[in-house]
Amino acid sequence: MSVLSNKRILLGVTGSIAAYKAADLASKLAQAGAQVDVILTSAAEKFITPLTFQSVTGRRAYTDSDLWGDEAHVLHVGLGHNADLLVIAPCTANTLAKLVYGQADSLLTVTALAATCPLVVAPAMDGGMYDHAATQENLETLKKRGAHIIEPGEGHLASGLTGKGRLPETPDLIGHIRVVLGRGGLLADRKVIVTAGGTQEPLDPVRVLTNKSSGKQGYALAQAAVDAGAQVILITTPVSLTPPVDARVVHVQTAKQMLEAVAKESSNADVLVMAAAVADFRPRNQAKDKIKKNGAVPQVEFEATEDILKAVSSQRGGAKRPRVLVGFAAESRDLLENASSKLESKGLDMIAANDISAGDAGFAVENNRVTLLFADGRKESLPLMSKTEVAETMVERIAKLLE
Repeated sequence: MSVLSNKRILLGVTGSIAAYKAADLASKLAQAGAQVDVILTSAAEKFITPLTFQSVTGRRAYTDSDLWGDEAHVLHVGLGHNADLLVIAPCTANTLAKLVYGQADSLLTVTALAATCPLVVAPAMDGGMYDHAATQENLETLKKRGAHIIEPGEGHLASGLTGKGRLPETPDLIGHIRVVLGRGGLLADRKVIVTAGGTQEPLDPVRVLTNKSSGKQGYALAQAAVDAGAQVILITTPVSLTPPVDARVVHVQTAKQMLEAVAKESSNADVLVMAAAVADFRPRNQAKDKIKKNGAVPQVEFEATEDILKAVSSQRGGAKRPRVLVGFAAESRDLLENASSKLESKGLDMIAANDISAGDAGFAVENNRVTLLFADGRKESLPLMSKTEVAETMVERIAKLLE
C-alpha cells in the first residue's frame, strides 16, 4: 500500500471495549509500511496495555504518565507536528466531546490541539449514545472543522443491546485512512471510471456465458485511483470482492449494461480504464425458459456485443472526454501484435497487454505481468508484480498522460 508507506500515523485509543480492534489496526498499518505511534488514554489502559501496541508496531506507545515526564513541555507538540495523520479509533462519546470543546486534560487531547495534520475519528459507543442529539451535534461540529468521521456499524453491542455504535473492522478503517491520505494525490479532483470483472451474457433464465476474470486487477486499479485522490466510479460485474472505500459502485451484468453505464459516466470523466473482460459475443436470443436436457443438443446462434472502448472513443468530440482512454488486451498468442492493433483501432492512449496463458500471472491469481503500450509508440514491460503494484504503476502513467 504505497499510500501508507513511510507515513507517520498517530493512533489515539480511548476507553472502549473496541480497543482490541485498535491493536489489529495498528498492526496492519505497520505491516503496510506506516510508522505508527500510539497514545492511550487512562481509560483505554483499563482495556488494553501499551505493551500490546509496542509489540505490533515496534515503536513506543504513550500514556498520560508521559505527559508529566521529562519531555512534558514538548512531547505533545512533537507528536502532533510530526504526524501525517491523527486517527482516534475507537473514539468514545467522552473524548468526542473533549475534541469539540478543546479540552486538553490528557496527552491525547492536548496532542489533538497541537496537531497540524488531518484528523480521522472513528466513534464507538453503546446503545443510544451515538444517536443522542449531543453526540450528533459534536460530530457535525468536527465535520465542519474538516475532520473525517468514520460511521460506526450496527449490530450487537457490549451491553447486549442492538444498534449503531460498533467500531468498523480493520479493512474498513484502513480504507478510510487511505482516502484521507490520498487527498491531493496524483489524480486529485479527477473523475476516473474503472470497469472490472467478466460480463455475463444470459443463455436462459439459469445459465450465463462468462469468462475467467476475477475482477482483482480492476478493483486494484480502483483502489489505486482512490489512493491517488481521484473521484472513482467502479463499474463492476458480480464478483466476490469488496470495493474500495469512497468509490461509487455501479453494478452491471452484461456488455450492453456496461456500455450504458460507461456512456452515462464518461461524458465528464477525465479517465476511463476498461479493465473488465467484456464478452465479444452473446446468444442472439435468450431462451424464456430453462433449456432442458432432453437428448437434443441445443443450437445457439451468436451475435457480436457492443465495443465499449470504440464507442466511447468515437464520441469523445472536441472536449475529448474522457481525456485518457486505457484498455487491456488479454491474449493467448501474438500478445504485442494484437495489443498494438487494439490500441490503434480503438483510439486508446494506453493499453496493458497481458499473456493469459502464463501460469503465474493473469486470471484468478494475485500477480500480473503486463506490457504497457502507448499511443506515441512507447513500450514499457513490467516484471511480475502483484496486481496492486501493477495498478499503482498504471495510475502513475495515467497521471503523466493527463499532464
